[in-house]
Amino acid sequence: MKSLEPDTPILKPYFADLHVHIGRSQDGQPVKISGSKDLTFLNIAREASERKGIELIGIIDCHSPPVQKDIMDCLDSGEMEEVAGGGIRYRDTTIVTGIEMEVKDEGGGPFHLLGYLPDLGAMQEWTSWMKPLMTNINLSSQRLRVTARELQQELLARGGILVPAHVFTPHRGLLGCSADRLSDRLDPEGIAAIELGLSADTTMAGLLSELDKYPFLTNSDAHSTGMIGRECNEILLKEPTFAELSMALKGRDGRRIIANYGLHPRLGKYHTTYCNGCKQAVPETEESSIVCPSCGSAKLIRGVSGRILQLADRRESRQPIGRPPYLPQVPLSFFPGVGPAKRERLFKEIGTEMEVLHRIPRDRIAIVTGDKIADLIVGAREGNAVFAAGSGGSYGSIVQS
Repeated sequence: MKSLEPDTPILKPYFADLHVHIGRSQDGQPVKISGSKDLTFLNIAREASERKGIELIGIIDCHSPPVQKDIMDCLDSGEMEEVAGGGIRYRDTTIVTGIEMEVKDEGGGPFHLLGYLPDLGAMQEWTSWMKPLMTNINLSSQRLRVTARELQQELLARGGILVPAHVFTPHRGLLGCSADRLSDRLDPEGIAAIELGLSADTTMAGLLSELDKYPFLTNSDAHSTGMIGRECNEILLKEPTFAELSMALKGRDGRRIIANYGLHPRLGKYHTTYCNGCKQAVPETEESSIVCPSCGSAKLIRGVSGRILQLADRRESRQPIGRPPYLPQVPLSFFPGVGPAKRERLFKEIGTEMEVLHRIPRDRIAIVTGDKIADLIVGAREGNAVFAAGSGGSYGSIVQS
């Protein structure tokens, strides 16, 4: 058997969730207004490492000065450490510093972009650049008074990674509410990946040929600790660092995304079109309607499914060679009967959420949940669950037989 060359890296799969918000700083200052007060920098790291089994996590409010103080306090105390290759290590999890930013270009609605930077120093420099361009530097997802291309150029010049966030959603998605093509807003060569969002999957996105050149990311966009990892990626890396992540998004030297674990699209809040007139979901057979078939109102929130069909330049979905599988994932919180107490028992007695959802045998899960819930969890893992679709800002649900 031929031995490995001395410089051949040993690559391992790591779970990565690259879109997690901070609700408050450690001293209680608001960061993401709609985020949980428990979502602090340290609590996110603990949840990811100890309960979720997420080994690479992108915290995307690290531009905020109060958050940067929390980071420095964690580093000074020795509870965390900066690692070679970029990132901040807490036990079994590495944190990548990120930002979510809002821009609004002429002719379209406002949309969000995710940016990731190599280390805290680079993020502090980015904060200095952004501060005069926005109203409140302390808060998450604030609008910058620059064009998307200007922002892209500045980020890439600093060694950053740019990803359009939840790209198809009617609420702050580039293709959902601002433009019909990525190139209408950004330099296509400066986009590292596409975040699909909770209401879309790889098959749906495969109707747009423009997206063939990009890797897809499935991230949680968590606004509470319980939602961390509800979508995640499995990425082949030498170790979980910013540099290795950058290589994986470029598909270099064996590093790559090997699976997207995404919320089943029908569970997403914006999967189908919703009428703001009669406050009802539009039937999926009527997705192309320009007025509500029930009340005639034109006040429609176009669902992700319908929007993709509007943009599609293919009749059938196609995927480039090497595109990893999209594996529908149902977080534990979506299963009827799995409340906070039962989830804690699972974490203490059985394993992390990723292990329960994807790896642990049914009989071991049933020790805590009972047979019926264990069957639902394994059924969802195997693609056999049935869902009622989400719409208009409300999540979908599992349909029990």
